[in-house]
Parts: sequence; structure tokens; C-alpha cells
Amino acid sequence: MRLLALLAVLGCASPDASRTATLVVATSAEPSSLLPMFVTETQGRAVSEQLFDRLSEIGPGLNTVGDAGFAPRLAERWEWSADSLRIAFHLDPRARWHDGQPVRAIDVQRALQLVKDSRTTAPQASDFGAIDSISVTDSLTATAWFSRRSPQQFYLAGYLLFPVPAHAIAGIAPDSLRTSAFARAPIGSGPFTLVSWLPQDRIELRAVADHYRGAPTLGRVVWQYASEASVSVRRLFAGEADFMETLSPPDVAELAKYPEVRAVGYPSFDYTLLAFNARDPVRHTQPHPLFGDRALRRALTMAVDRQQLARALFDSLGAPGLGPFVRAQAFADTTIPAIPFDVVAARATLDSLGWRLGANDSIRTRGGKRLAWSTLVPASSKNRQKAALILQAAFKAVGAEMTIEGLDFAGFLARQDARRFDAAIVGWRPNAGAVSLPQTWGRAGLRPGGNNLASYASDTFDAAVDSGVNALSPVEQRRLLRRAFETIIADAPAIWLYEPRNVAGAHRRVAVPALRPDAWWADLSRWTVAARLPRDTVTR
Repeated sequence: MRLLALLAVLGCASPDASRTATLVVATSAEPSSLLPMFVTETQGRAVSEQLFDRLSEIGPGLNTVGDAGFAPRLAERWEWSADSLRIAFHLDPRARWHDGQPVRAIDVQRALQLVKDSRTTAPQASDFGAIDSISVTDSLTATAWFSRRSPQQFYLAGYLLFPVPAHAIAGIAPDSLRTSAFARAPIGSGPFTLVSWLPQDRIELRAVADHYRGAPTLGRVVWQYASEASVSVRRLFAGEADFMETLSPPDVAELAKYPEVRAVGYPSFDYTLLAFNARDPVRHTQPHPLFGDRALRRALTMAVDRQQLARALFDSLGAPGLGPFVRAQAFADTTIPAIPFDVVAARATLDSLGWRLGANDSIRTRGGKRLAWSTLVPASSKNRQKAALILQAAFKAVGAEMTIEGLDFAGFLARQDARRFDAAIVGWRPNAGAVSLPQTWGRAGLRPGGNNLASYASDTFDAAVDSGVNALSPVEQRRLLRRAFETIIADAPAIWLYEPRNVAGAHRRVAVPALRPDAWWADLSRWTVAARLPRDTVTR
């Protein structure tokens, strides 16, 4: 009878009932920050973008050229100047910060100032180089001024820039913002406000009932963290969580045992790579003693069968990585030649570089030094742990020794961001447009706080990317970016390992809309959840 009663409750759920419901998201990685200007990882974006609204939201087609498809958010409308070098954003007068203060043009202006201030060390700083400044025309009008016309001007100012409450951060120095009390408990303008952040446990958000775009259809959202993905999966299968953004193929196979949980497939904007640090992890001004050598990087790339690796990890739910882009991006080019899998050529190249095997040795040496290094891997990622073991065996087959260094996610991010590693298996989710390529793989991303994790530097790549980002035609952009991708793939600053085809797990009590490939959480405020049993599984 208890089961029948539960099914009856779930079957008659309505959006009104859902407004008091809790959505529990199970995940194995905790955000490094809740301020959008500092967030680089997917988990941080998912939470921070519930707390902060943009000026506009990208359309379902993920167009980044001009303003076609973008929908109003903090800006209720906008106007272009005749020469396209200015965009005036007119703010919605109903928009409020979570402390009740109105959102004003100075908040937009202050956001750009902070992002571009080198003392702030915001990872996305170089993205905004084309915006000269933002002026305050009146309290509800912020005008973005551009140094040149480009196809992604609106995407930069209207989508990538998140306004911040100038009144709440007035006394915080730019170099202290990242570690400030405000960063741990931010005041945003989004549909949810922060209730609590318990490190290594959970983050709880509560709906803003009087939000200017209307109250969310959820009462609250809780992200529950676990150091291992298997713990998160068990929570989903046990009904203690409602949603998990990525299931591994074995987890998908297990769904047959849990009819109350269903698979939700969606296109992927994720790719995973083995990043070779081109700079010495201790003396950053010096080349890495191994990976500063392009020929060595290429030889190690030839040692890895990426097709087999993707099959071993995902079966039919993944594909080998192509480069610093994903297949779902509009400018993706699947015809660019990859460095081939060729163990014989890999061994021959290592021989030619002076890395030789002795008669009784399994690891190559040169000048008395072993061809050996350590690779960082987050313990929270089952797929990356498995990939590390496959890579370890592949490198050993050509006489190289890779030690696996597993770290909790926070420790992994700290070492990654400080470039204190030889190599690292990194997961990345790029933006829809090409505008972020210079700061993820170009010299612009080498500065403190930048996202060029491999410390890759190429004038040819930088020039081609800069031209491609600023091309006014999609055809021309694709042509120029192909040249950039050919360059970086040949230089092998990383081994592009795999691109998963995402499968989320969702409890059947959750009504999940079509998920966007770049941001599954984009419409989270409009999700609905049927009523739970009286006992709330996430409240202690």
C-alpha cells in the first residue's frame, strides 16, 4: 500500500506542487568558486549560473554571431550604434540583487573592470580584450564600447560578461576578491540564492520567489558532492538524488535494475585530454625537461591508440578527441589529420632523440636520466582514472614510465591552475563560440589565472586564431581556424583523448527538458519535480 500511495503522489504532481520541491543533483566534483569570473570547471558553472544572471541568454541554436536568437535577461533590450562599435544595454528595472538592491548600469561597468584588471586574475580576462570599456549612460543603461567590429561582439558583452553587485564588493581589493567572504557567499541576481555551502558535502540554493523573471518552478536545488563517482551513482540509484549529469557505460547498463531512474542522452560539449606541461613545473620560466620537446610529445602521441581508448571507456558512447574543440561546435572540422597511432614510429622517434633502451632495461634513458614523469588525475573521475591506466600501459610499451598521481578534485584544480605538474588528464567544456580559444591555448592564457594549462605557445596558432575569431563570415572563420587547429594538433601540446556522448541519469519524478550540450543546467529554474516522501533525504 505504501508503494501504491507513492506512485499516486508521483503521478499527480503539478508545477504548483513542484515549487516547494527540492532537486538533488549528485556529483563527484565541488566548485572551486561561485563567482562566474573565476569559474572554469563545469560544476562551478552549473551552480554559479543559477546565482547570477547574464545580460542575455544564448538561443537554442547556440549562435554566437551577432545577436540573433539571444533572449533578454538582465537587459530587457539593446541597441547597436550605426558603426557597430557600441551596444547600449537597457536593464530591466525589475531586476534585483538578492539583498534587494536594484541591478544598475554601474554593476555591468564594474564587472568588466574587474575581469580586465590583472590583479583580479580572472581566467577569462583575455576574452574581453575587444571591449574597450563600458560607460554608464544612466542608471539603467550600460553601453559597451568596442575597439573593432567582430562577429562575436554581442556574445562577449551580452553573454560571457556577468554583472556583479558593485555596492556589495566596493571595499574588496581586486587581488582579494577570489578569496573574499563575498566569494564564499555571493549576492547574485539569478533565480536562486545561496543558502549554504558545506565544503566537501553540499551546496544548497533556495528559489527567489519574487525574481524579476518569475519564481522558479523548484523550491530549492541541492548539489551533493562525493569524492568518488560511484558514491554519486549509488545515491541516484537509491533515490537519494534526482539527477546526475554523466553516467559511465557500466552505470547506464545498470539502469535496467532501477526502473525508477532513466537515461537522458544529450550532445556533448566536453572533451578530455592529456596535457603536457611545456614549462618546468618549478621554474616556470624554463622549458619542461621532457615536454618542452615537440618531437617527444609527438612520439608519445603516436604511442596511444585513441580509438581503442575511447571504445574501452565508452563502448559506443564516446569518440576519440579531435583537437581543442568538440564536434558539436559550429566551426568543428572532422577532416583535420591527426597524429596517427604508430608504435613502430614512436619507438624510432624516441631512438632518434637519444632515448635508448639498454639490453636489460624496460625504461629508456638519455644522459643518465629516465624517460619518466608523473601525471595528475582527479580521484573523483572514474573515466580519467581508467584512461590513466590505459595510457600508462601504452607508454610503457614504447619504453616510457608514467606514474599516476591521484588527487581529490580541489587538490587537482589547485595543482592544475598553478601549473605544478608534468602532465595532467584534464576535462574541458569550451564555450559555444571560438572567442575563448586564445585564452585556453594561446599566449593570452599564459598569464596568472589564465587557462592555457599546457603553457602552449605558437605564433602561427595565435595569428590564425585571432583572425578566425574576428572573421565576419562563418566560412572564413572555419578556414582560418582549420589552419590554427592543424598547427596545434601537429605540435601535440596534448593528446586529445576522448569526447563522450553524454548520458545523464534522472529519477522519473523529474521532468527534464531537452538539455543543452554546452550547459545542461541552462533551464534548471524551469524543471519540475514530483513530491517526495515526507522524509527529506538530504536534510540531516
